[in-house]
Amino acid sequence: MTTHDPTWHPEGFAGRHLTVAGLGVSGVPAARALAGLGAHVTVVNSSDGERERAQAAELEALGVTVRLGDGDTLPEGTELIVTTPGWKPTSPLFLAAEKAGIEVWGDVELAWRLRGPDSAPWLAVTGTNGKTTTVQMLASILTAAGLRTAAVGNIGVPLVDVVLGEGRKDGASYGPYDVLAVELSSYQLHWAPSVRAHSAAVLNLAPDHLDWHGSMEAYAADKGRIYEGNTVACVYNVADPATEDLVRAADVEEGCRAIGFTLGTPGPSQLGVVDGILVDRAFVENRHQQAQELAEVSDVRPAAPHNIANALAAAALARAFGVPPTAVRDGLRAFHPDAHRIQHVADVDGVTYIDDSKATNTHAAEASLAAYEHIVWIAGGLAKGATFDDLVRKSADRLRGVVLIGADRALIRDALARHAPEVPVVDLDRTDTGAMPQAVREATRLAEPGDTVLLAPACASMDMFVNYNKRGDAFADAVGALTAQDH
Repeated sequence: MTTHDPTWHPEGFAGRHLTVAGLGVSGVPAARALAGLGAHVTVVNSSDGERERAQAAELEALGVTVRLGDGDTLPEGTELIVTTPGWKPTSPLFLAAEKAGIEVWGDVELAWRLRGPDSAPWLAVTGTNGKTTTVQMLASILTAAGLRTAAVGNIGVPLVDVVLGEGRKDGASYGPYDVLAVELSSYQLHWAPSVRAHSAAVLNLAPDHLDWHGSMEAYAADKGRIYEGNTVACVYNVADPATEDLVRAADVEEGCRAIGFTLGTPGPSQLGVVDGILVDRAFVENRHQQAQELAEVSDVRPAAPHNIANALAAAALARAFGVPPTAVRDGLRAFHPDAHRIQHVADVDGVTYIDDSKATNTHAAEASLAAYEHIVWIAGGLAKGATFDDLVRKSADRLRGVVLIGADRALIRDALARHAPEVPVVDLDRTDTGAMPQAVREATRLAEPGDTVLLAPACASMDMFVNYNKRGDAFADAVGALTAQDH
């Protein structure tokens, strides 16, 4: 990535030749915004389907040139590339740009550069797992404090639309805001050299997207960018020392503090849990001798350990922004998690059925498995290069049985054979969507009253389902069929 050019500012885009890499959720708003600033915009996109053609028609009506079916060739005269998050740094387009000395920004970098002088500060969140839930909790807490806010970024409204105030939802403008709760992925952070948050959190770090980043070190370094230039607080996970290492490595503003969160008793400059109470020993007058009660563990739904950690991280960011303790409590009570995130589906004959289809990697599945005592685990899908030995080793004593589905189920089966050979395993040799009802029936057969049947696949869903939402829906439908039979 070349050093960013300080001459790029909103007034400077007019008449410049810019290329947007990719359509989709963030590419279309970026192209639309740049065209609105008077730039000559060309969008390149590798795929050429019905959806892409509809998006192209929308942009061409605004004077944007769209090239479908060719995402590798650098358009002649390009002065800057704005990329959507999924494009790898090794893409031919970017290699050509590097050779030509052309800068590459992400959509988040573009949004940051387009901010006005009175734009809302950002409270930013990243991590391998838990980002969306934490950002939504944070937005709920900020709202409870009477602040105008929204959960944005890698979730919900595109940041470019937010900062320009151009977005519409239900006929109303998105802004203006007092503060934004911003979810940032490692992809977005890679292409965002200028972003400087008020305060930021890295929730956890585990191997993920290594095919994109090239190594765990590069992945962690991109996550760590979120701390650069923080002004008030860098929030880290005490249980994950790698997150604190990123704080130490960051170049922050004078006076910015390192704030830890822990599921145990907090030390000074930390938030934690004492006797079922979420407490703050960071943003109090005498943090060495005082602690401020924020909320009860029961105010967090669901009160699984990793979700309590999410709540503590959200509370730390909110407190860094000056939010009172009562708003933390009220915001957590008002928060309802999205579907497919440790979602209680039903209780049937004394067995609890939980949908955590969002657990698409081993780190997320480990957290999910740790939340229950006796589990019949439904797992499998696309492993994305993951290994399962550590996950099975840590969770073996909780497993009542396992039902495996999906293309890479053999990897989990082999890990179970090595580390939990006594656990009954049902290996469903099928990858069609109809496998889910059978998986639920088999899990029900293995379960005893008091057990939890847990869908926490530890794998991506695309071998069998369009996305993890559809996979979770199929699980809920299958459990619903059990309920109907029960009646």
